[in-house]
Amino acid sequence: MIISPNQPALDSPQPQSRSRSSLTKSLARLASGPRQVLPVDEEASLARSLKFAARIAQNVAASASVENAVHFSQAQEGLLEKVRQALDRMSELSELAQNTRSDLPRYEGEFTQLQAYISDITGKQFNGIRLFGSTPPVLASEGEAAAPALKEINLAGPTTTGVLNAYSGISISSSVAAKCALDQCKIAIQALAHLRSHVNINLQRLILTREQLSIHNENLSAAGRRIANPNAAPGGADFALLNILVQSGAAMLAGVPQRSLRLADVGEPATSQRSS
Repeated sequence: MIISPNQPALDSPQPQSRSRSSLTKSLARLASGPRQVLPVDEEASLARSLKFAARIAQNVAASASVENAVHFSQAQEGLLEKVRQALDRMSELSELAQNTRSDLPRYEGEFTQLQAYISDITGKQFNGIRLFGSTPPVLASEGEAAAPALKEINLAGPTTTGVLNAYSGISISSSVAAKCALDQCKIAIQALAHLRSHVNINLQRLILTREQLSIHNENLSAAGRRIANPNAAPGGADFALLNILVQSGAAMLAGVPQRSLRLADVGEPATSQRSS
């Protein structure tokens, strides 16, 4: 008796095994949600999804930096409004000091206090950063784009742009000094208006950047969801088709023998059979 393999019968379970593997993956996708359950499933989609996730994380960090800068600029604007009120009062005191002598010491005392008040504001900080220093805060980059550059807001800068130098050293101790102080206060008010325009420019730039980052993140998130989330209808159809293939393949393989026996001639001697 000679026993030989039936190669077609041996190969027949392989498609069935592949169908079972595909059925398992399809079920895993439907059960877990993400399309790429394993990296070998969809390498390109997984790479794009990871790239989108990294870009979103960068934009989130940039958004936090921009949000802090918005609060920074708003704090600047609030304090500059206080400086404006102080300069307006100093201008009023300078005019009053030119027309009286009896109340001059009282006006001069208030004038000096307002000078100290403005000088104190120049040293204010926000999260450890000077609000009115010579170096504006540095923002995180917006993904692949460069971070927006903020304009410098320096109260103690040059006379043409600063405020502190515009009235430093002046007084209203006499009518002549009061007239000079009034002129210097007007220069300081003009310089302050220039600085406040820069603050508003910074705020507008930051608000637009914040909105841009928000829209960009929404688009990236939507693209990532389209890659990662399966479509329920095609996924269910694929699962049903694979399930039918597995069941039909199992039914066909149930009656197929795995080995084929070729019997020797009925009249062949036993010794010959053993020697074979």
